[in-house]
Amino acid sequence: MRKTAYQLEVYPRPGRQYGLSLVEIVHPAGAGRREPELRPVVRLWGSPLQAVFDRVVEAVKSHGGRASDIRPERKAPFMLDEETAVRLGLLFLAVKPLRKPARIEAIRNATATMSAEEAYYWYSKCSSSTSGRRATKAFRVLLAQE
Repeated sequence: MRKTAYQLEVYPRPGRQYGLSLVEIVHPAGAGRREPELRPVVRLWGSPLQAVFDRVVEAVKSHGGRASDIRPERKAPFMLDEETAVRLGLLFLAVKPLRKPARIEAIRNATATMSAEEAYYWYSKCSSSTSGRRATKAFRVLLAQE
């Protein structure tokens, strides 16, 4: 059985801007590989990030960080528990291509109020390498009538 953890990384963008990247850390079981594997889940920047920034701050604060820790110069990642990372990842995946504030708001509110089981279900569908794009589109249509 493999063990999984998540981290939220800040990465610089042109100018004084930055984006956030959610990364899955997989620790393989067994004696073969000892180095953890880093798997990027989703990156978010710009207006979609600004629209959901309060959820990012909540996640960082719930794990001992401060809102002021989220800045372009930061090198150390924020470690997140699985449920927080799943909710944040699902939110990032869903709002990344959107520009209309009403749709982003609908998805932001829905992901905050859904049960853990529902969040895990949709995250597993939306982060799939084979059918993730279709599942994410279905998720956006369900929540924001895209």
